[in-house]
Amino acid sequence: MQNNEQFSIVYPKGFKAAGIHSKIKKKKKDLALIYSDAPCTASGTFTKNLVKAAPVIVSEENIKNQIRAIIINSGNANACTGEIGMANAWMMVEGTAKVLNISGDEVLVASTGVIGQQLPIDNIMAGIEDIVEELGSDKDNGIDAAEAIMTTDTFRKQFATEFTYEGKEIRIGAICKGSGMIHPNMATLLGFVTTDAAIDKELLDEIVVEGVNKSFNSITVDGDTSTNDMVIVLANGASGVNRIKDKDDDLYHIFKEKLIEILKKMAKSIVVDGEGATKFIEVRIKGAKNDDDAIKAGKAVATSSLVKTAAFGEDANWGRILAAVGYSGIEFNPYETNIYIGSSKGELLVCEMGMGLEFDEDFAKKILSEKEIYYLVEMEEGKGDAVIYTCDLSYDYVKINGSYRS
Repeated sequence: MQNNEQFSIVYPKGFKAAGIHSKIKKKKKDLALIYSDAPCTASGTFTKNLVKAAPVIVSEENIKNQIRAIIINSGNANACTGEIGMANAWMMVEGTAKVLNISGDEVLVASTGVIGQQLPIDNIMAGIEDIVEELGSDKDNGIDAAEAIMTTDTFRKQFATEFTYEGKEIRIGAICKGSGMIHPNMATLLGFVTTDAAIDKELLDEIVVEGVNKSFNSITVDGDTSTNDMVIVLANGASGVNRIKDKDDDLYHIFKEKLIEILKKMAKSIVVDGEGATKFIEVRIKGAKNDDDAIKAGKAVATSSLVKTAAFGEDANWGRILAAVGYSGIEFNPYETNIYIGSSKGELLVCEMGMGLEFDEDFAKKILSEKEIYYLVEMEEGKGDAVIYTCDLSYDYVKINGSYRS
């Protein structure tokens, strides 16, 4: 990981962060705080699951305002916890606002972990008192915050990038978590992005929606959509570069490209860390009737347990891929469809015009033995293209999720 990426969420000017252990978990860090010296334009996307955790409901309300801080706990989702859970989410907001001497309207809250258990709110409130003393903008602060939001993640997910505009530098930093319950319409994830760019909220909202659709809504690990998902972007303007107010502004397009680029990196890191995953898989759809059909087909392939287990077994079972496209709900002619498998070892046609053909099984095995592989489905219906990211389904996925609460 590059040095700037370790700074991650505190890489942009004017942001501080911290991560501590507040006794939600037995030993590991479980409480994170992100803070901006100045009020931020804020934008976010939230879970499409009708069962929404209390912190999602609270943050959906507060994100209409300018934001200064985000308080995040891991180890407990505060989901399906009724009125007590809602009260606890608001307590976290108000407690954070009090120690930072800001308004509760300027605070967002996020939680991740086990569903259906009440937060150990006394521990968390004591942790909020402590964590404010740890706020800083050093590399260790970025690392601590990234660690504090992890659950079944096997590595920290930290990102940073920058670009220069008219002689001034604009920075973007990010952290995220996610490993299981990952499926389009937001995965089971928390993602937090900071930038010292200045931008109008309407424009930031549009970029975030488009960016999330091209990143987090294009990944799947296991087909489950969580109750707690959210991706938040905060822009505090501390770079000193002129505010982005117009889509015709060159800076708008540069910033948009950089922000979506980092959202894609975040999303891919979650697939790579899919629970029990041994392979990163790109499902590429070309020649569908339109992009919507391509996305539907790609998601059907990417969520198929049979396709994912075949990938784990390094088996070129193209029939499972074609069958998934067939039940995706799109209109296409299977007898005008080709399927390829590929990796850094090469590419191989395994299905031609909807039918099997003789191919080198040893070469197919060599291709699929790589850590990163792809399936390419070519149709003759139109110009619709899509790429969906997923991982394989291994024995370890069952082991991890069979004992998650323990």
